[in-house]
Formats: sequence, C-alpha cells, structure tokens
Amino acid sequence: MITLNEHQKKFSKKWKNPFLFSLYFLFNVPMGWFSGMKIKEISEKECITFLPFKWYYRWQNKNPYKSMYFAVQSMGAELSTASLATLATKGYNKSIALIVTEMSSKYFKKATGDLTFKCNDGEKIFDAVNKAVKTKKGVVAKVKTIGKMKDGTVVSEFYFTWSFKIRN
Repeated sequence: MITLNEHQKKFSKKWKNPFLFSLYFLFNVPMGWFSGMKIKEISEKECITFLPFKWYYRWQNKNPYKSMYFAVQSMGAELSTASLATLATKGYNKSIALIVTEMSSKYFKKATGDLTFKCNDGEKIFDAVNKAVKTKKGVVAKVKTIGKMKDGTVVSEFYFTWSFKIRN
C-alpha cells in the first residue's frame, strides 16, 4: 500500500483546486488551458481528467466531423497519466526526470460529448519511481488510460510509456 508523503499531499491538493490548476495551465500549458481540461480526481492509485465538448462552450475541441479532435483527446489522456507520474516524483531529495518515451492509442467510437479519462495505474507508476530512486537507473512504466463519455461509452484507450531517472 502506498502512503503519500507531505509533498505529494500538497501537490494533490493544489492539483484538485480548479483555480490553481487553471492558473498553472494558463501559464505553463496554454493549449491544455484553452481546451478546458480539468482534474476530477487524483490519488496514489488513480487519476481522472475531464474534457468538455459542448459546442457553445468548447467549440475548439471539435473536428469537422462533429466529434472531439484526437489531439485534444491525447491531451486529456496524457494528463491523467502525467499527473500520477508527477505526484509520484514529489518529496524526494533528488531531482527525478520524467518523460513520455512512447504513446499509442486506439479509437472505438466518435467522441460526441464530454469525456473523462481514467488511469488506474498509479501503483505501477509509484513502483517505477521508487525503483529508479533505489537503483539510480532509468525505469519505465507503461500505463493505460481509458476515455469514456457520460453514458459509459468507451471512446478511446491510450498507452503511455513513462521513463523515470535520477538526474546527476
């Protein structure tokens, strides 16, 4: 079982705050801010992100086929894994580099409504970070996140391979 340290608890609390999250994204990830994505939930086990679709609210998330553009889905999917990866690296006295080294996706249905992405691989990510800290070698974790509409329809699956390494 994973217990969050104080730095991880603080990060989680900040990330859940809509104002602080929005402000961070406005200045650091403007395309993410522009898309309107949000964090619904984050813990040591899972992260759930939200992407709005409504035509009168987030028209820029659409493609000409009246569905959500795949690149916007990619941002929401990546956020659900990146938030867990970032959370796992907080609180160490060493600097930990993290980067996506591979990504793949599958699409099953047109995304014609709001989407949530849920990644349940928090433990896998935390284990990889702990192993990287202990061994001082690069460690990878391949994680999955699933995109669903409100009615439960699975729209897409994304797989991200995260690499963690202690900086010199």
